Amino acid sequence: MSKSKKKTYTVIMWFVFMAHSAQAETCLAPSRPFVPSDPASTREYEDLIRQDFEHYITNIQDYFRCMEGERARAFTEAQEVSQEYGRFVQQMAN
Repeated sequence: MSKSKKKTYTVIMWFVFMAHSAQAETCLAPSRPFVPSDPASTREYEDLIRQDFEHYITNIQDYFRCMEGERARAFTEAQEVSQEYGRFVQQMAN
């Protein structure tokens, strides 16, 4: 294979890799709610702390859904890549 063809092939493979990578979703876990250790502060900020916990519970559920969706996407992609690799190996054997 000529040097020019190798370079073109490398560039094409890089774009294919980047296109597949761009499909992956980034799932960010929410931060844990902060609870002050001082009981007086806890009472003073009770409403805010309660809201933080409620937001956390909502966000962690969204995070779990995101992770499940990403797992399913990655599993499908891995199956496709495995099939592509099988075709590649067969092609190289011929």
